[in-house]
Amino acid sequence: MTDIRRWAAWLLVPALMVSAVATAQEYRKKAPEGAEVYIITPQDGATLKSPVVVRFGLKGMGIAPAGMAKEKTGHHHVLIDTDVKDVDLTKPLPASDKIKHFGGGQTEVTLDLTLGTHTVLLVLGDENHVPFDPPVMSKKITITIE
Repeated sequence: MTDIRRWAAWLLVPALMVSAVATAQEYRKKAPEGAEVYIITPQDGATLKSPVVVRFGLKGMGIAPAGMAKEKTGHHHVLIDTDVKDVDLTKPLPASDKIKHFGGGQTEVTLDLTLGTHTVLLVLGDENHVPFDPPVMSKKITITIE
């Protein structure tokens, strides 16, 4: 390989990577009209003992595992003690102790929560963990662990 080709390759690969990331971040699937995600249990304002089972509900869409591109489907993400305003809903949701991914298509989780007050919110993501446009998310509930 000549020196010019080698230099061109070194310059082209990073440019293509940046372009692909920018395109992925700008692309969000449209949410089907009337799609809803909601928390079946526990109820808002409940006082419970830990661990807590959180059951997810979905209307107007289906569940598919992360990585599977299927029309009108997504998978759940649970935001714990996190304000949705602090999350960039135009990009893939990061996985953390406050943002739990359910890329296997799960529809419930058992959370081991500390004593005190906690908030729980569901956000539906596409096969790449990117929230839909507009975001399909539940009402935030507040629960108390005693």
